[in-house]
Amino acid sequence: MKFDRPLVLASTSPRRQFLLREAGFHFKIQKPEGDESFPASMSPESVPKFLAEKKAEIFKKSLQSEIVIASDTVVILENRIMNKPCDRNEAVQMLSDLSGRTHLVITAVCLLAKEKQDLFDVMTEVTFRILTHDEIATYVDNYKPFDKAGAYGAQECLPVGMNPCSDEELEFLTEINKIDLIEKSINAKTGMAGIERINGSYFNVMGFPIHKVYERLMKFQY
Repeated sequence: MKFDRPLVLASTSPRRQFLLREAGFHFKIQKPEGDESFPASMSPESVPKFLAEKKAEIFKKSLQSEIVIASDTVVILENRIMNKPCDRNEAVQMLSDLSGRTHLVITAVCLLAKEKQDLFDVMTEVTFRILTHDEIATYVDNYKPFDKAGAYGAQECLPVGMNPCSDEELEFLTEINKIDLIEKSINAKTGMAGIERINGSYFNVMGFPIHKVYERLMKFQY
């Protein structure tokens, strides 16, 4: 795959870096220096787009030929945003709240170039089976998910043998000859088989809907 413009990934997330790299893109990493506040009156579903655009605009004045990729992921349970947990107790509480219930994961991506912007989001429903306190505590202590919205990583919470990808994602991976990305994305060390069902994009739950990012980036080619 040939992409003829320089890319800047405005994120230090190892999962976003991994997925973008595996899709065949070369890029620089530059952390956006700014706060992640949003209006209190804003609906939870609107927050990811607001923050992704806010992160991208930090680079707006310095843009030349490059494209900035900024992103934000939120986990929403019953109209409440579950951010990254600040400590062990909060992580345990978040997973206890998610246990046996269905929640929404939204990732927004802002692609910003000097001449145009593309802002979009992807929504996925995730259902957790009922988790025991010991399962939750062991997962938090071993994986320390303090950098993850909702206190979990999808790639660490899949049952053995589960194919987490949507038909659209499978078609995309086949097209770019990267079907092995599913296996490569899953943590080989057993984490917590907490996810019962994913309705939508698996990579979106990881924090980066790479199939959509790929499709939209191609429209920025010279």
